[in-house]
Amino acid sequence: MIVQLHLDSPPAVELTPEESTLIKKLEGLQCRVTPVTTQRTRYLVLDTPKDLDIRKIGHLEGVRDVHRVTAPYKLVSREWRVAPSSVDLGDGVSFEEGALTLAAGPCSIEDEDQIDQVIEHLQSVGVSLMRGGVYKPRTSPYSFRGVGLEGLRMWHEKAQAAGIKIITEVLATEQIEALHDYVDMFQVGARNAQNFTLLAELGKVDKPVLLKRGMSTTLDEFLHAAEYVFSSGNEKLVLCERGIRTFERAYRNTLDINAVPALKERTHLPVIVDPSHAIGVRRWVPAVALAAVAAGCDGLILEVAPVPERAFSDGQQTLNFEESKRLIEKIRKLREVIEP
Repeated sequence: MIVQLHLDSPPAVELTPEESTLIKKLEGLQCRVTPVTTQRTRYLVLDTPKDLDIRKIGHLEGVRDVHRVTAPYKLVSREWRVAPSSVDLGDGVSFEEGALTLAAGPCSIEDEDQIDQVIEHLQSVGVSLMRGGVYKPRTSPYSFRGVGLEGLRMWHEKAQAAGIKIITEVLATEQIEALHDYVDMFQVGARNAQNFTLLAELGKVDKPVLLKRGMSTTLDEFLHAAEYVFSSGNEKLVLCERGIRTFERAYRNTLDINAVPALKERTHLPVIVDPSHAIGVRRWVPAVALAAVAAGCDGLILEVAPVPERAFSDGQQTLNFEESKRLIEKIRKLREVIEP
């Protein structure tokens, strides 16, 4: 169960005497109580006896509402928060149901000239969120592994001047503080989808988080991973389907298009798709991107670079500017057709 409290203002870090009293009463009903404090409010997540009458909780002083949630992941479940959540990055950029938000940029940030060219392209196609890695988790230790914090500072300065938001991947807990002031959204990549220590630490940060599905992660495991972030205090959370690893070797990963409607039925969080990593073949990216839009995703994150053939990483799945422009035009036309 989830108990919402009567709160007139954002909650204090410490429990108030009234909240402590309420918790003792709930424990007296044989409930195991886990207080969760987020940017917005405080919840009490309850593990209750099966035969407990929910009305006994609803009548307790300080309780605004109580919800029975059967899913093992509680706070990200749509069983209690029926209305979809939105995640606001500021300046009119947000992820929410009914608005298809686009993010685009290179797999890896490389140099100043690349940043300038990508920003100019994004402005020309009306995209206000730029993706790019400054720390790259590479399979080979000899591959390019990113420009690091100095490159991020340069990127941040240029993006901020252009009115462009930044999303970049965080690989470890010790990077969170260093990256914090220079990013608008943290990305957790597929390899860290079940790094519960990292997820819990990102839950303590008041900064949006994009959580990518792991290569072999089931939807239940994916939602449990999201629960780690939410239950640690961060409600600003977006889920990203990016393809799963199957027996097929004709392309990089298998885009689980089924995951889009399945997730949107199970969770109130925004759900977006990364078609570039999902298929890994440049000429097929537009087709699967449009399929994701038709399936009802809340956004797309695309790999785009000035000259993909010269990219330091993932050039084989990266669109050039002309391909990106054509795809974005098609996406917007498709939206006009499928939107009621």
